[in-house]
Amino acid sequence: MVHIRFPRKNNSMPITDLSSIGTDIHSHILPGLDDGAQNISESLFLVNELYKLGFSRLIATPHVMSDFYQNTPEMILEKTKELSIAAKQNNIPVQITAGAEYYIDFEFQDKIKNEGLLTFGDNYLLFELSLTNPPSELFKTLFDLQVAGYKLIIAHPERYIYWHNDMENYYKLKDRNILLQLNIISLSGAYSKPVKKMAEKLIRNNLVDLLGTDTHNPDNIEQIKKALSNKYLQKLLTSERLLNNKLL
Repeated sequence: MVHIRFPRKNNSMPITDLSSIGTDIHSHILPGLDDGAQNISESLFLVNELYKLGFSRLIATPHVMSDFYQNTPEMILEKTKELSIAAKQNNIPVQITAGAEYYIDFEFQDKIKNEGLLTFGDNYLLFELSLTNPPSELFKTLFDLQVAGYKLIIAHPERYIYWHNDMENYYKLKDRNILLQLNIISLSGAYSKPVKKMAEKLIRNNLVDLLGTDTHNPDNIEQIKKALSNKYLQKLLTSERLLNNKLL
């Protein structure tokens, strides 16, 4: 007797949008504050595209850098209100709230001591590092922030090339209760092949806590769409590991 082996059915369908995470915790959609949207029309275009990708809540996180973008919480909150009103007037049903992406530079210690930093959710603070040089005394600075009561999220750790040959740095962050936020567009190859490779490695090693779009412009929207077909992103979206909707 000939036994016929039937292929197993795969009942899992690929995820085609980002509604499963709902909240984008990293975007540059506020008009005229940094290298993201430059006016309200550009902002509304990006907001509407992110809504169509499945997001119901957007946390706007403009750059705060001593040399380039000297944004204050007051400036950011004012622009967030302006964009929220415009989105409502244009019938885009998303909630827009404020945060910031703080660059750890030579003046950052003064900010910790002398300024209230803009956070979101339960006092979460998003920060980034230089893309070319590892900061000195990084873990001391992070410790000082935690002592001050901030809960820390590092933006796009896959982009820090100087860590690519030493995974220990990523585990040090995790050991210190710092959440890792991966950029979705890294998985499209938009930055470089090494960055895409590291993004996938971080997912394989269960080191990613959050996803963000880091949206600056329309090109990023197309890169997000391309990344949706990445098998590692698909794995992460179905893993129930992501905390995007649990930070509030």
